[in-house]
Amino acid sequence: MAWSEIVVVTQALLQGLGTVLTLFFVVMIASIPLGFLLTLASRCRFAPLRWVVNAYIYVMRGTPLMLQLFFIYYGLPFVSDFFKMVLNSAMVCALLGFSLNYAAYFAEIFRGGLLAVDKGQYEASQVLGLSRVQTTVRVILPQMFRVALPSITNESITLIKDTALVFSISVLEILYYAKAAVTRTGNVFPYVIAFLIYLLLNTVLQLFFNWLEKKLDY
Repeated sequence: MAWSEIVVVTQALLQGLGTVLTLFFVVMIASIPLGFLLTLASRCRFAPLRWVVNAYIYVMRGTPLMLQLFFIYYGLPFVSDFFKMVLNSAMVCALLGFSLNYAAYFAEIFRGGLLAVDKGQYEASQVLGLSRVQTTVRVILPQMFRVALPSITNESITLIKDTALVFSISVLEILYYAKAAVTRTGNVFPYVIAFLIYLLLNTVLQLFFNWLEKKLDY
């Protein structure tokens, strides 16, 4: 491809970058708190709630994300008019599907982080006279987050790559524009440009989390 064509194709692919970034930030903001709430619910003493939450996590982690997107996008609108009204665009379906799916994964990550905190920390907090809330906020959560951070990093990188799946429900993102450019030009080089864009995004993300890990080590 000529340089001018590469510039035109790159500009076209960057139109989908906004979709990828929107998906990433909205899903992270929604799924991390939801995942933590699921972790707490899965450890509560009320057995029915614990069973429901564990079943949810099992189903969301045990089925393909693309299949979940298909179910939300094609299936739920036929269930009731409420879903048809709420899920009024492919982007809304994508945000919902990704948030629900990644919340299940973050729930398991946080559960592992909580289990990694030594039980002696709870006992020491009681000796110091800290309440249960103070113990959780000041002692347990910082340690849990530090332990869970590498896994959160991996899930965040996976999320960037998984955003390409929304192409399957007609959301206009990088892969959609790359495929359109390949069809239009008869050249596969737009896929190389898409490859480099995704690689650059994940490189920036990895550098950020590396900096965050070093920051938390002090």
